[in-house]
Amino acid sequence: MLRKISILFILICGVELSAQEQISFYFDSNKFELNKKETNKLNQWILTNNNNKIVAIHGFTDEDGTTGFNDTLARKRVDFVYGIVKGQIKIRDDFKTLSFGEKFQQSANKAENRKVTVYYILEKDILRENEILGIQEEKAPEEAKPEINYPETLVFENPNGTKSEFKLDRAFMNKVGHAQPGEKLKIDNLNFIVNTFAVVPESRGKMYELLLVLQNNPQLKIEIHGHLCCMPTDRLDLSTQRAKAIYNFLVANQIYPARLSYKGFGSTQPIYPLPEKNEAERAANRRVEILIVAN
Repeated sequence: MLRKISILFILICGVELSAQEQISFYFDSNKFELNKKETNKLNQWILTNNNNKIVAIHGFTDEDGTTGFNDTLARKRVDFVYGIVKGQIKIRDDFKTLSFGEKFQQSANKAENRKVTVYYILEKDILRENEILGIQEEKAPEEAKPEINYPETLVFENPNGTKSEFKLDRAFMNKVGHAQPGEKLKIDNLNFIVNTFAVVPESRGKMYELLLVLQNNPQLKIEIHGHLCCMPTDRLDLSTQRAKAIYNFLVANQIYPARLSYKGFGSTQPIYPLPEKNEAERAANRRVEILIVAN
């Protein structure tokens, strides 16, 4: 009966996986100890492969004798080889030993059937061990990012020396921090002076929201998208200039440029078709969005 020590491998008689090596050692009839010639062969193999790694050992017999006798003999052959290699060459902790007995495609030459086959991988491939063996590693579940306790308000100094207080949209900030790559989020209430890329004073806090999110999520990478309303052609490339203005603000505040990029789309991606019917539609089309590149 086929015996299995572990079920982690899919090494099956006659199947070889990419980058997997093998070598066989042969036994005299009804013997489970190697003769002198094969013992020397095994010892020499150990000397030249002590930095490689055994991943499986399979035992076989010829068809002479009862099935029960052959199963036991195959197991003893595996144990004999394992006893020699143990401690002298790396062996996978959960390696598999299989005792096939006579249950395999027999060769017409009986001497070729009385063997133990050692499967191993070369030192250069050990880092790819599971890949070579076809084992899918279980990934530990990723821990959910904790909610960041951003301040409720932000006070900043205006160019004229006065101070302004801005209430932060903490829900939006945590939404950005938890967004997945490929998600696109609109920055509400980020407005510009008409026909310019200058942010209106009452919208400055929206840029600081984005800055705080990037500061608190160092893996976050974004692409800033600018969109216009009303006009079918962005002759001044204003949408790009507005996206770039946000980019420049973040870089000026020590956000590493490689985490940022920007694009302008003019009116090519409107939420409402042009021409818009009212100011609400124009405001919706006239927007800045961020695309999550990495998080």
